[in-house]
Amino acid sequence: MERIFKTEIAGRPLVVETGKIAQFANGSVLIRYGETVVLSTVTASEQPKEGIDFFPLSVDYEEKLYAVGKIPGGFLKREGRPGEKAILTSRVIDRPIRPLFPKDLRNDVVVSNMVMAVDPDCLPEITAMVGTSIAIAISDIPWKGPVGGVVLGLIDGKTIINPTLEQREKSQMYVTLAGTATKICMVEAGANEVPDDVMLNAIAEGHEVIKEIVKFINSIVAEIGKPKFTYESAEVPDDVFAAVKEFGWDKMRAAVLSDDKSVRDANVAALQEEIAAMLEEKEEGLSSWAPDAVYKLEKKVVRDYLFREHVRVDGRALDEIRPLSCDVGVLPRVHGSSFFQRGQTQVMNVCTLAPLADAQKLEGLDEQTTKRYIHHYNFPGYSVGEAKASRSPGRREIGHGALAERSLIPVLPSEEEFPYAIRTVSEITMSNGSTSQGSVCASTLSLMDAGVPIKRPVAGISSGLIVNEENDEDFLVFMDIQGIEDFFGDMDFKVAGTTEGITSIQVDIKVEGLSLDIIKAAFEMTRKGRLKIINEIILPCIPAPRAELGKYAPRIISMQIPVDKIREVIGSGGKVINKIIADTGADINIDDDGKLYISTPDLEAADKAQKIINGIISDPEVGEEFDGVVTRLMDFGAFVEFLPGKEGLVHISKLAWNRVDKVEDVVHEGDHVRVKLIEIDSQGRLNLSIRDTLPKPEGYVEEEPRKREGRPNRERRGGFKPNRFEGNDGGDEGERKGRRREF
Repeated sequence: MERIFKTEIAGRPLVVETGKIAQFANGSVLIRYGETVVLSTVTASEQPKEGIDFFPLSVDYEEKLYAVGKIPGGFLKREGRPGEKAILTSRVIDRPIRPLFPKDLRNDVVVSNMVMAVDPDCLPEITAMVGTSIAIAISDIPWKGPVGGVVLGLIDGKTIINPTLEQREKSQMYVTLAGTATKICMVEAGANEVPDDVMLNAIAEGHEVIKEIVKFINSIVAEIGKPKFTYESAEVPDDVFAAVKEFGWDKMRAAVLSDDKSVRDANVAALQEEIAAMLEEKEEGLSSWAPDAVYKLEKKVVRDYLFREHVRVDGRALDEIRPLSCDVGVLPRVHGSSFFQRGQTQVMNVCTLAPLADAQKLEGLDEQTTKRYIHHYNFPGYSVGEAKASRSPGRREIGHGALAERSLIPVLPSEEEFPYAIRTVSEITMSNGSTSQGSVCASTLSLMDAGVPIKRPVAGISSGLIVNEENDEDFLVFMDIQGIEDFFGDMDFKVAGTTEGITSIQVDIKVEGLSLDIIKAAFEMTRKGRLKIINEIILPCIPAPRAELGKYAPRIISMQIPVDKIREVIGSGGKVINKIIADTGADINIDDDGKLYISTPDLEAADKAQKIINGIISDPEVGEEFDGVVTRLMDFGAFVEFLPGKEGLVHISKLAWNRVDKVEDVVHEGDHVRVKLIEIDSQGRLNLSIRDTLPKPEGYVEEEPRKREGRPNRERRGGFKPNRFEGNDGGDEGERKGRRREF
């Protein structure tokens, strides 16, 4: 039966329609926020998937370009694989809902959000998150939700809930926040160096709105929610785990105490063989539980060390960062490079600079069409000792790259200050936890090595969490988690920023939520860590961005030309601009607003191209001289291109000081000549002179125009008049003509 539920979020209507569309799914809603419309569905398999040791949840966010009135590009003209924005949104929706499913559930669960219409003031990402929560909550799939979600902005120190398009353009941060009625489940933030206390207050304000959303969802569940189905648990049987714990507790405590991941892994693998043999001896077939039982045992031992004894497996204090080191300029010929190591996590980063025309072009549902700064993150199998062939980047790689990218955008110079497209690539060469934050540090170093004038260095660090299973108000926060602490802890709280404030946050949790006290403790811990990395590691390595770009980096000159001159610079069919490129070797790009960029590794070539373009866009003045090329010959004179795309006529009378009977006697096509602009007539035609660039012969006098009966006046060409030389007594007409011919 069709039902409609209504509420408001941030002053805009939220309408939920159920019972009509996609009724075969376990749960489905058509949700409208303003004029944004999303179809959210969730479906579960009837039987668990065999042979897996994890909960198989998939979350999809489908961007349909018809939602914004566009037809997809490409030959097929249809949506293909999800874009980067869609993948990142899927991850943002996944993170708050995943911990609320039973950990021993092995049935496939697929969440799908199809964006069908977009109102720029009502974000489809948040609409999909709320729609997902409602669809799961009203379904028969076991789940401890619901959750609510909002976006936080910051304008003039005031927190804005779900900012409009205009407000987002002014905002100092963009924070996606999700939570239950009591806890925060997920934080994903990009910020312009926002202080920690301001961020914490904004999160608190956002949680109050989330509580109202959760209350609304619960009211829907109370009316139409289905009973949850029962399932076959994949949990290790209690008696089996009790036997494993009794046999292996002390052995596991000894096995995990090492600061070397490879040694620790080898110890645990050997112990697993012992436990499997013990279980098989106890009862045939019980050894199949060994991997899950050992994982559970290792998790309990590591958590016990941390929470009960404040001991970390590598011997560090709770607020201690693993050994740090870094270097810059580690690769020849590239524009900038760095190497950053924290414990057994290594990142090599390479920075490349290019003209703005090389910026990434985007095709999505929002207003962003290009991306000037790109960060790519690669995580090969060898970085964790796995024999795994390289594949195209997965959701994890794309997410980690986007996090590092978001961390550094606030400190990059503007296009006007630094007219370059910038790409940094993080190659993870060894991984033992928190490679994404290592990528932030390595990117800062390579940007500075490349000479990018960033405002301040950015560093990233993560903190972990252990919560008392019996009392969630009792918790422990610790700094710089390594792999084993990430696997078995309750939180990976990543924060990047400068000495002035936060630039990004990403929170992954395995518990049902975080209190504000936990978030505050994590902020204090990560702030201490990033300041240490900046002041003690990054700045001693490279105190400031290099003053000069590298030898092989392109030199880019930016110019602003009048829009009405763009056509002149390009020329018919690109003739003018292509000639400049051919003559100078520089790349030239022009935007529709008149922004022009000249790019070449050769600074002299860039200067030459700039001078040529300045000549084209400037209006030549009478009296100026130019170097030109003869392009065409006519009976009455020669046309000369004296600036790219600008031609003028040298009349036959202006070719030389002496009389010229044929134009070909003085110039030929392709000749390089010096010309002077002597006139711009009423029709804008440019009249040039070659003779006026040459010294006038001594005694030269311009002849008066002569008259011929029956014909109109015609200007007589200039020449010597011997009868007017000083001391000459004249002579007959024939003598005068003879003297002119001799000259």
